[in-house]
Amino acid sequence: MIPRYRAYHTYSDRLLQDTAYLKSNRNLTERIVDKIILQLNRVYPQVLSNREAEKFRSLKTPLRTRLSDLLKHLHRTGERECQEFYRALQNNADNVYATLPSRSNHNTSDVLALSPNQENIILNDHGPVFFLACFSVAAGLAFLMYYNNPEVRSPSSAKKVFGYSAIGFGRHIRNILISFLEETALSP
Repeated sequence: MIPRYRAYHTYSDRLLQDTAYLKSNRNLTERIVDKIILQLNRVYPQVLSNREAEKFRSLKTPLRTRLSDLLKHLHRTGERECQEFYRALQNNADNVYATLPSRSNHNTSDVLALSPNQENIILNDHGPVFFLACFSVAAGLAFLMYYNNPEVRSPSSAKKVFGYSAIGFGRHIRNILISFLEETALSP
C-alpha cells in the first residue's frame, strides 16, 4: 500500500511511492536514464560507484529492468542517495519530475498552496486596464496634492490640464477635480 503524503515524508518514502510510475513512464528514455546514472556517478560524493554505474548502463539488460534495479539500489542505500536521484531526475527530465505521484500528493495536501500558474492567474486577475486605472488615479492624486500645496502656485496651464483630465474620469472624480479647479480659481 502506498503511504499518504505527510509533512515528514522522506525521499526514500517518495521513491517507494514513485517507483511504479517511473518504471511505467515512457518519457524515461534510454538516453535520459543514462544521463541520470552519469549524474549520480559524478556527484560529489559519488552516489554510484563506477562499477555500479556501468552495471546500470549495460545495454545487455532491458531499460525497465535496469531502471527497476537502480531504484531498488537507491532505496536500499539511503536518504541522501534518493535525494540526489530526485535532483538528477529534475535536471534531466523535468516533465517526468513534475508529474510524479508524490509531487501531486504534495501539491494537493496543502489547501492553501497554489501552483505557480494558479498564483499567476490570481495576481493578474484584474488585467492591465485595472493597473493603468490605479496608476492614473495615483498619479492624478499626486498631481492634485502637489498643486494643492499653498506654497506652490499652479500656473494657468496646470489648471487647463486638470480641466481636460476631468473629462476622462467617472462622475465622482470629475466632481472632485472640478471643485478643486473652482476653489483654486477663486483663491488669489
